[in-house]
Amino acid sequence: MKYEKMNNLFLRQSYLDSWEDYERSLKKKKFIKWDYIILTASNEAQAEAYQNQINDRLEKGLLPEDTHYAVLPDPDGKRVGSGGATFQVLRYIAQQESGVVNPFKERRILVIHSGGDSKRVPQYSAIGKLFSPVPRELPDGRGSTLFDEFIVGMSGVPSRIQEGMLVLSGDVLLLFNPLQIDAQLDGAAAISIKEPVETGKNHGVFLNDGHDYVKCFLHKQTEEHLREMGAVNEAGNVDLDTGAVIFGSGLLQALLGLISTDGQVDDVKFHQFCNEEARISFYGDFLYPLASDSTLEDFYEEAAEVELNKALHECRTEIWNAIHSFSMKLLRLSPAEFIHFGTTRELRDLVTRNVQDYEFLDWKMQVNIAVPKEGFAAHNAYVGKHAEVGKEAYLENAYVLGNAKIGEGTVLSHVEIKNCEIPGQIVLHGIELIGGKKVVRIYGVPDNPKAKYPNEVAFLGTTLNRFMEMNGVTKEDLWKDEETYLWFADLYPICEDHETALDMAMIVYKMAHGEASEEEIQIWRSSERMSLYSSFNAADIETFYELNRFLENHVLARRFIWNLEQGMFYQEALKVFGKRGISEEIFRLLLEEAEEAAFSLKIRIYHAISRYMKKTRTVYSGIHYDAIESDCFDTIQNVICAETEKKLPDNAGYRIAKDQVDIELPVRVNWGGGWTDTPPHCNEKGGVVLNAAMKLRGIYPVQITVKRLDALHVEFESKDIGVYTTVETAAEIQDCHNPYDSFALHKAALIACGIVPVNEEADLQEILKRLGGGIYLSTQVYGVPKGSGLGTSSILSGACVKGIFEFLGLEMTDAKIYDVVLGMEQIMSTGGGWQDQVGGLTEGIKLISTKPGIAQNLVVEKIKIPEEGKQELKDRFALIYTGQRRLARNLLRDVVGGYIGNRPESLKALKEMKAVAVLMRFALEQGDIDEFAELLNKHWELSCMLDAGTTNTCIDQILLVCEDLIDGKFISGAGGGGFIQVILKKGVTKEELHERLHRVFQDSGVDVWDCELLL
Repeated sequence: MKYEKMNNLFLRQSYLDSWEDYERSLKKKKFIKWDYIILTASNEAQAEAYQNQINDRLEKGLLPEDTHYAVLPDPDGKRVGSGGATFQVLRYIAQQESGVVNPFKERRILVIHSGGDSKRVPQYSAIGKLFSPVPRELPDGRGSTLFDEFIVGMSGVPSRIQEGMLVLSGDVLLLFNPLQIDAQLDGAAAISIKEPVETGKNHGVFLNDGHDYVKCFLHKQTEEHLREMGAVNEAGNVDLDTGAVIFGSGLLQALLGLISTDGQVDDVKFHQFCNEEARISFYGDFLYPLASDSTLEDFYEEAAEVELNKALHECRTEIWNAIHSFSMKLLRLSPAEFIHFGTTRELRDLVTRNVQDYEFLDWKMQVNIAVPKEGFAAHNAYVGKHAEVGKEAYLENAYVLGNAKIGEGTVLSHVEIKNCEIPGQIVLHGIELIGGKKVVRIYGVPDNPKAKYPNEVAFLGTTLNRFMEMNGVTKEDLWKDEETYLWFADLYPICEDHETALDMAMIVYKMAHGEASEEEIQIWRSSERMSLYSSFNAADIETFYELNRFLENHVLARRFIWNLEQGMFYQEALKVFGKRGISEEIFRLLLEEAEEAAFSLKIRIYHAISRYMKKTRTVYSGIHYDAIESDCFDTIQNVICAETEKKLPDNAGYRIAKDQVDIELPVRVNWGGGWTDTPPHCNEKGGVVLNAAMKLRGIYPVQITVKRLDALHVEFESKDIGVYTTVETAAEIQDCHNPYDSFALHKAALIACGIVPVNEEADLQEILKRLGGGIYLSTQVYGVPKGSGLGTSSILSGACVKGIFEFLGLEMTDAKIYDVVLGMEQIMSTGGGWQDQVGGLTEGIKLISTKPGIAQNLVVEKIKIPEEGKQELKDRFALIYTGQRRLARNLLRDVVGGYIGNRPESLKALKEMKAVAVLMRFALEQGDIDEFAELLNKHWELSCMLDAGTTNTCIDQILLVCEDLIDGKFISGAGGGGFIQVILKKGVTKEELHERLHRVFQDSGVDVWDCELLL
């Protein structure tokens, strides 16, 4: 176990090293890369699909662009064997390097043989095992495939070989450290790894000649024979044939000579070695002559991919004569790993019960699944919340929706299952044929398509023989001219759509278990049907990748949204998209999801998308990030406004009761819980705020006047900025959402109080006539700098509402006024909270709290402080003007955005702020001003955590200058300017503070202001 753990650590580090080599190959021009990467394919359609996959990766910058890529299909739809495919590779390179004596000299070539039929894993027949999924998410966020693993794992190999061709088998994943390879050779080198003899007896084994060269091949030999031959070492391991072989340029040139005349590829010679009759094997016909104990006579009798024949005999003679003089070195790598993607059962077990064996490589049961669930494996799968998936099932590129139930151990591939029950231990694989028709193939997980009738052929938990007997199916019903392998049996009906094809697959299952009705059997019998073989050959392979991409996008979008639903910080949630980011299609999907989402999720989707777009400077179809950001905050405003509109007063009974009303209100200082009153935090979590009313320089600074006019129009005036206007229409008042409109507040006040409707058309003169006159509304904030942080704008709103209701002779409770002012804030699109208006409308120190909900019901509790404590607080509390202002609008979006985006620091700060507010109340009720000062300092730290812009160099300098005079400090309002509140040390006077500040800041405006807490 100790050595196994050490080996795993070595392989893990080797993989990480390979990933670094891979990234270097993408970024560094001088990094040694493959000159050629060539894939072989079974037919033109598969080759085109492979090429599309390569092109897609090249477009995304996921493959080295300096490398030459090619995909070579077997010619004319004929199977020419892996050796024939290799001759195609040699011809292709010779043509690309035309005119060169040895086209392989100083060339590093990677060849991946991937043109097999995948009979033992039929769901990969069409697309090939090479692009089948591997249960790992790559470091850049992509779900991996065998191809990607080959590219990554082999990125470090080119630097270890001066020239030559590395040939890999497309269904074997090799894990090793390229530093173990030193292949400067002219002949060949076989890459072998140590594996237990129990594994070796089911594969090929190399016998070492004692000098690290291959003596002979032992293919699928018994353990006893392997031991007799000396192939098993003292640890019980053999040198396993991994299918990875390196050919030197001399050997490659010798093989090229077999299909060339005078240095030019000869078509006649080429077709002698590349044809369906001979079907030359790379592993059988190229490697066998290189072993030192091989003889020509034995070579003639070696097993082949076809029955031995004259054409193969002649090819073997020439191959022997051309290459037998070369030898094959044995590269024995350890630690290393050999993972064979063999049968369907092996694959399923590999990704379910055995996946933990490869946890050191970050393999996991579920890769790119919309919502993680336990018990089954998945790769690029969408499983609905109500669906049930059995233990050790495997879903790849599949939808499972509604109340679907998937049996244990079942494999689903490229299918959509909805509201139906699928039995266990079967495979369902969907195929779209060229032309658009559909076939769903069904077979048992352990079934072997290479099995031949009339022998006992396992099929869907019974046998094919029994299936035929129970349902009156003849040999002629299943096979035409083909041999009677399960692979060629016409079992699967061709259908117009996927749903019908799935239904027909389930009829096949019922037939296998004697459960099909006569009608169902007849439907099956009368259908045009295909076999595993014919269906894969007729598959529209591009539709597989289209479905994969479609499903991958939906899964990624759903995973991202699920992460947001779980409260994940949006930056972490965005990592599901990896380096590829959010594509145009995913962007559209996310907007669709947002449109249907509930309030809390909707705003978080919009916020995360806008932040991503801003950071990456991405524009989708002309849509910029600020439009999506606006969607987020507009949603908040619209939802709260809709709730507010339900509570707007009805003006039916309104009449002007007084000719003039004057209202004067204090400003407020915020002490605890600020920001927790801001939507949407207060709507989702509730808010708790402690603040106090305050006169400034001996007066109530917030002042408004409402007067009755004889003329039936509305006059607005803002005295502190010297502007005035006359309004004649309701539409002008309803246009109140522009934050730069000097009269937005005036307009919103008339709407919030119910005098003018929110949206519907109205005749202003008729409204005023019914009221009994026109309206003059003026406002001013007297003697308070702009951006003071003392809540003046919201208190001004409160003053307007209070004044208008008094003007109309309406008795309104404080709670009603609070509600109307909150609605007024939303009508103006300020997005602010509710603490300011309460702070100014109600004198004294108040603890204001709400419970979660769109409708905010404020509970206001006045704090009673002992007389001694009151006096101490008045004596020690001081207000310092910073000489600077800060506009709160962008700050509001930043801070609220931090909360919406689930920024951990924001969530922590807001949670603790509520607790600090309550503790402040307790300290004040106890008359403990020192404790109150400490809590102010704590709140200051939390405010800085919430927003770094709360403070700045100027504010820090002011606090530094007077730090020895104060015990507590806090900023008023949002911060970044306005006023600083301090609690002086006992015995320190405000005059001393003034002198200190004046000595440093002179006449810059930084000074102590006269204020009076209204306790």
